Amino acid sequence: MRPSAGSFPYTDQNGTVWLAFMDFGERSRDRVVICVHGLTRNGRDFDRLATAMARDFRVIEVDVAGRGRSGWLADKASYGYPTYLKHMEALLAYRGLEQVDWIGTSMGGLIGMLMAAQPESPIRRLVLNDVGPFIPKAALERIGERVGKDPRFRNHQEAADYFHEAYADFGIPDEVAWSDLTLHSTVRQENGTYALHYDPAIGDAFKEPMEDVDLWAVWDAIQCPVLVLRGADSDLLTRDTAREMTQRGPKADLVEFPGCGHAPALMSEDQIQVVHEWLLSFEEDEEDTAADAV
Repeated sequence: MRPSAGSFPYTDQNGTVWLAFMDFGERSRDRVVICVHGLTRNGRDFDRLATAMARDFRVIEVDVAGRGRSGWLADKASYGYPTYLKHMEALLAYRGLEQVDWIGTSMGGLIGMLMAAQPESPIRRLVLNDVGPFIPKAALERIGERVGKDPRFRNHQEAADYFHEAYADFGIPDEVAWSDLTLHSTVRQENGTYALHYDPAIGDAFKEPMEDVDLWAVWDAIQCPVLVLRGADSDLLTRDTAREMTQRGPKADLVEFPGCGHAPALMSEDQIQVVHEWLLSFEEDEEDTAADAV
């Protein structure tokens, strides 16, 4: 089944922005997975994962405002988690979804954490890809060195060279994946050059002095099952933080992927299988419980 592209308008005091998504799988399925990308990325990062999981789930990839096919915010100061949470709640309402599973990479994981910590959260199961409740200042400063830059590329090969350097830690598994990443991460300009497919203003927050991020109180409020994925070389989700996540709050399951840092691409079969089987295990448990009740 081919995925379908969709979008809807969100209006608040700052005007209207169109928010885009890709929908994989049968719409009749009651098992829905929302995939939300990292800071400078877009929903198409999850294409391989969504295609594989569409056999058992309906999967929706989201472009967060200012990225991919979603519109740019008129008020640049509104790029931040309060806005993103409102947008995600609007997406669930637009699609009539009361309960979902959530896969979030980096920023997308933090959005998921904040939603999962809310009373009567719509998130049933949460997968965090290389992010947790504590983020070291040094990792944020490293990210801030690149985010918000607005380079131009004469062609896709120049863009590909840029991405090979920028995303070397992702563990991209093959050249086809690199090609797809380049295609979805650039947008052609009127003068024939290519730009990054995001609003450079998303990096404005990184112009301020960085401090450690401490969200342990949010973590301790989460009650749904959580799977934490960690790149073995990650500087954003340290090994100590990941281990503590297994010991407090929702006491997450933890899987570490060798050969990558921040953040695992979730494009290789082994990484996709870990996520797919973890989410599917809950469905199998529920089916067994229902069968026993009969």
